[in-house]
Amino acid sequence: MKCRVCRGPAVIDIRRHNANFCREHFLRLCRDQVKRAIDAFDMLQPDDRVLVAVSGGKDSLALWDLLLELGYRVDGFYVGLGIGDYSDTSTDHAVRFARERGLTLHTVDLRRDHGFDVPHGSRAARRNPCSACGLSKRHLFDEAARRGGYDAVATGHNLDDEAAVLFGNVLRWDPEYLGRQRPVLEARDGFPRKVKPLIRLTERETAAYCLLRGIDYLVDECPLSAGNKHLAYKAALNEIEAMSPGAKHAFYFGFLERASERFATESDLGREGLSPCTRCGAPTPGEVCAFCRLVEAATAAVPVELGRRRGSR
Repeated sequence: MKCRVCRGPAVIDIRRHNANFCREHFLRLCRDQVKRAIDAFDMLQPDDRVLVAVSGGKDSLALWDLLLELGYRVDGFYVGLGIGDYSDTSTDHAVRFARERGLTLHTVDLRRDHGFDVPHGSRAARRNPCSACGLSKRHLFDEAARRGGYDAVATGHNLDDEAAVLFGNVLRWDPEYLGRQRPVLEARDGFPRKVKPLIRLTERETAAYCLLRGIDYLVDECPLSAGNKHLAYKAALNEIEAMSPGAKHAFYFGFLERASERFATESDLGREGLSPCTRCGAPTPGEVCAFCRLVEAATAAVPVELGRRRGSR
């Protein structure tokens, strides 16, 4: 197996490109793909301050490293979710990555700073754990970007993630979510700009990038994600990709090129009539934002129903 560029020994094959690459040219390919995504969708400007949403996994750490390689000013932001050993390990990976490179990593711990964790909070609030987790992270990323004066929040969503989300949204024909299925969500009404620079790379490629760059990352899946439909959509698309290399890319980028604008107005519906949350100041359509309601439900004292005394009426 030889590298398509230099004809030296290859370390990885990428079937959708019908090509193999050596270490040097694969790493260059990853940088070029990220730069191409940033340029094509006008995600970032050279002098932007960027906050990367860090989980300790391969995608977020690869993204942080790639943006630094491309010359951007980047800090990290990590949310401790309180999911047992899984969160402890993810914290270790995120902190070690930042410390070894002398980078700035901001951290928030749900249990320490807000009085709940995802496992207990989701049950108390009667929310799916993934829903409570996603809501918490989105709110805290937005808040950190606003308070820190960052120009954009960058997330590690890769091609596999975006194709799977699109697959689910198309199966349900959810116009509002289809309207948000874009690589860039511009800043407005108190929300920071959100960008997804990894959309041209797959999970396998970000894992290979971390391996070749010596980046140690969290391998395990979240234990609370069992049964998540998103994983089933990924598995279905993986089978299609195995039979037809490039299918995920064609599906996702075909949507962006031919259909995404048709749903653009739908994505604005949920952001109409926003005002500051009376508790935290975040933009919300109601008086109190969804995160503050989650905190209230998750930290409220549980009432105890006393048994009726014998003989009482």
